[in-house]
Amino acid sequence: MPASPDVYWLALRRVRGVGPRTSRLLLEKFGSPERIFQLGEDEIASVGVSRQVARGIREFADFDPLEKELCELPRIGARLLRWTDDDYPPHLRHIADPPPYLFVRGTAPLAEPKCVAVVGARAASEAGHRMAQRLGLELAAKGFTVVSGLARGIDAEAHQGALDGGGRTLAVMGCGIDVVYPAEHRKLAEAIIANGGALMSELPVGTQPLAENFPTRNRILSGICLGVVVVEAAEKSGSLITARMALEQDRQVFAVPGSPLSGKTRGSNRLLKEGAKLVECVEDVIEELAPQLNLPPAPESGRAEKRSGKSVAAIPPDAPDEAKAVLNNLTGDQKLHVDAIIENCGLSPQIVLRILLDLELRGLVTQYPGKLFSLS
Repeated sequence: MPASPDVYWLALRRVRGVGPRTSRLLLEKFGSPERIFQLGEDEIASVGVSRQVARGIREFADFDPLEKELCELPRIGARLLRWTDDDYPPHLRHIADPPPYLFVRGTAPLAEPKCVAVVGARAASEAGHRMAQRLGLELAAKGFTVVSGLARGIDAEAHQGALDGGGRTLAVMGCGIDVVYPAEHRKLAEAIIANGGALMSELPVGTQPLAENFPTRNRILSGICLGVVVVEAAEKSGSLITARMALEQDRQVFAVPGSPLSGKTRGSNRLLKEGAKLVECVEDVIEELAPQLNLPPAPESGRAEKRSGKSVAAIPPDAPDEAKAVLNNLTGDQKLHVDAIIENCGLSPQIVLRILLDLELRGLVTQYPGKLFSLS
């Protein structure tokens, strides 16, 4: 018999024919995987699973590799989060096909309900990059956990924006918890963990990022959240799969409008035609989700200012001098990297990034690719 009861959690999903829906059915009826593996074939089949699946559970004996997989978790800084645990994401527990467990790296409070996903194209436009970063930063600054998939493009910018805003972000992975994909996002992944966020996956340790893993991953990404914001998406993209799954899960779907001349935004524009909520600013998202969180609606004047390109958020009382310190580093048309601005000002990266965002929205500063800034 297995040494650890947790082995039965892994074993349940490794039985041929037992997917997330069947796992949920069995767990709701019998309470724990350990008990399920102690039942007879007839009792397992009595809840509506096939005889073949019931027999597979009864005859499963390949526990040793699963013991070894569990032993790997502490070494890679991961833990097993079970469907029955108090900190299992509450919204995820109620979808039709929740993962019976998740592998998690990081200390984020996963029972936090204020989660919003920001997703979109890997090969995004510069405008898409900036919008994703802005949404990530502003959602985080307003206390939301930003969820995305750690992919290139929009996902990475949303994660980084949340970090720049001093908030938490979660990355739902389409590979094993010990595999960072793409490899160049290793530093980003470590920053997510170091800043109170988390990486999570339902896939076995060591699983490589195969294409077929990502559509099923997307149901977790949307299921954790109150809503999903699609920044840019082509007509056939993984982001549209995430949006469809969000609708099936009764989540709110948002989309950022794009030029009809760009193929990068045809999918997101089609979502708008089909009823997705249009997003031009973070208040569009918060206003729609406010009833679910008992939040007061965003002030109408704030929304108007945002859309006219003026200040986004209330400036802290000591911000004028700090803003001057940032502006004093920008002279003429010279483009300066954000790291140089931070070093010259002697302010924290979060403060400088927030000031630059505010100045950009006021039309005083222009951002260029590579996080370069100049006076407008």
